[in-house]
Amino acid sequence: MDTIKAIMQRRSIRKYEPKSISDDDLKTILEAGRQAPSGGNSQPWHFVVVRGEELKRRLAEACSGQIWMGDAGAIIAGLGKPSENEDGYSVDVAIAMENMIIAAAALGYGTCWIGDFKEAQVREVLGIPDDFPIVALTPVGKPAEKPDPRPRMPMAEFASAERYGEAMK
Repeated sequence: MDTIKAIMQRRSIRKYEPKSISDDDLKTILEAGRQAPSGGNSQPWHFVVVRGEELKRRLAEACSGQIWMGDAGAIIAGLGKPSENEDGYSVDVAIAMENMIIAAAALGYGTCWIGDFKEAQVREVLGIPDDFPIVALTPVGKPAEKPDPRPRMPMAEFASAERYGEAMK
């Protein structure tokens, strides 16, 4: 699937088929994250890939009880390394995570950006050191649903031409 199509067709998936993700596909998804731009090429990230059923269940509970996450083939946790980019690590990790989410969509997998989690609980479940802030998580798996597109605001409400408030032509 081409990149624009993957972006336009991607939806947040909250129901997954009980199927695993191949090692090759998982490596491709992680490689897409590694190729993300970062401030000063600092690459201030680390990703924890969770595939074990019990760990996925515990991690889903730590994500404010979003138990459906555990049905995905894997859950990826995106961690920051502030020592590498003190001011911009969270943005850099978010960019890398988005690259992975788009790559997953292009490979036929569903994802859902997870920002609602109990940091201390996630940290405990995954054994994350205190100096690695958790930025976001995403389940990755074969979708068991095909949600309709959600409404998006008109171009005039989120973009300006030349100066703030001037309509795009």
